[in-house]
Amino acid sequence: MRIDKNNYYLNIAEAVSERGTCLRRNFGAVIVKNDEIISTGYVGAPRGRKNCCDLKYCLREKMNVPRGERYELCRSVHAEQNAIISASRRDMLDSTLYLVGKDYKTGEYVENARPCALCKRMIINAGIKNVVIRNNKKEYTILNVNDFIENDESLEGIKGY
Repeated sequence: MRIDKNNYYLNIAEAVSERGTCLRRNFGAVIVKNDEIISTGYVGAPRGRKNCCDLKYCLREKMNVPRGERYELCRSVHAEQNAIISASRRDMLDSTLYLVGKDYKTGEYVENARPCALCKRMIINAGIKNVVIRNNKKEYTILNVNDFIENDESLEGIKGY
């Protein structure tokens, strides 16, 4: 049986996530517009810097930093950020970002995965219209980016996802 388009692009994002270098969670992102892949991105240190998988430690893990907090301690650029950096805004206007995250240790999908606060801001400014996030191999959640604007958690000082 033929899979639907959302799961098709989520499968590609999942394959992209396999390049991730994080020792906590690896995400893969694919930006698509008019049924054409614009760019991809995965979690990893900036070009030329050592990745956590090479260093064999994660500072946030060592410090027991909760998920969604203290990203300034993280060595990595997020998957969404890398995908956005690799595309022009003109190409991303009204596009869809597909996002898949897996736990490094268990290989399980990240439960209730969402873009972090910084990624949300970048997604808004990139002009992306929707974010589709894999919940499990067949189910996904579709987020309207306009909700990131209307429900601005930064006004409330909310951390995390």
